[in-house]
Amino acid sequence: MGFLTHRRQFRDLDEQEILALAISSEEDDARIYRSYAEMLRGEYPDTAAVFDGMAQEEDGHRRALIDLHTQRFGQVIPLLRREHVAGYYARRPVWLMRNLGIDRIRDEAEAMEHDAERFYLEAAKRSSDAATRKLLGDLASAEAGHQDRAGALAKDHLDDAALESEGRNAHRQFVLTWVQPGLAGLMDGSVSTLAPIFAVAFATHDTWTTFLVGLAASVGAGISMGFTEAASDDGQLSGRGSPFKRGIAAGVMTALGGLGHALPYLIPHFWTATITAFVVVFLELWAIAWIQNRFMDTPFFRAAFQVVLGGALVFAAGVLIGSG
Repeated sequence: MGFLTHRRQFRDLDEQEILALAISSEEDDARIYRSYAEMLRGEYPDTAAVFDGMAQEEDGHRRALIDLHTQRFGQVIPLLRREHVAGYYARRPVWLMRNLGIDRIRDEAEAMEHDAERFYLEAAKRSSDAATRKLLGDLASAEAGHQDRAGALAKDHLDDAALESEGRNAHRQFVLTWVQPGLAGLMDGSVSTLAPIFAVAFATHDTWTTFLVGLAASVGAGISMGFTEAASDDGQLSGRGSPFKRGIAAGVMTALGGLGHALPYLIPHFWTATITAFVVVFLELWAIAWIQNRFMDTPFFRAAFQVVLGGALVFAAGVLIGSG
């Protein structure tokens, strides 16, 4: 099906084109590693040094390939890139990797080396020139051992203290970007929707109406909370991370917090639905206290007292308003 995509098939490439493809691929990979290094340099300088070293390795591969091409085919290298070849491995855009954690970036780098190894093995099989076949085979071995090289570079730059420091930074960033806005959203959704939902429930004793009010309140609060969080801070100075991520965390958790005690009102029997909602509210409030204790280092019983007391006051207000 390659003719339908206007791409060349790998089996149709001659040896000069294979070398040209390898050269452009090494250029791209070196550029990607340097981009990773720049992304990580501020918070993870030791890992950035590892990627700097891997970029230098790719530069060495590129120079060896160019020298071989010059010897065999001259100075003019055909313009052939990975997107021109059907079925050739693709690279994840660097801008997309900005939204992923340091461990995910390391995994992506390892996958890059495996892809390159497979390419060089297949390319070596197609070469009839002894020097070309040798170089491609050597590069396949180099890519296979690049993980070991990365390990050696990591030993040079990532001692136990550096790894511990980066681990703390990664945990801190996770808390700032995901946990804090998510927790704020869960608290807002769980507590602020208690009054309107239970006010409607006790005022009407109509489970379907109560569910619709709860659904509207939860979704509306989630949208509002998500946009508010995203717009409040771009994360550049505060270091809280991507506003898009924080907005998603806050918005989704706000909506879930409200839906938790709205969904029981899909049960048509009023008291069954209401008692179920009571249980859900209790679980939500204790989940908030656990998250505060687990990620925010708030003593559990103090967190539980604050959350349960606040939730109980809002819940009582809703019941009293609805009953009156």
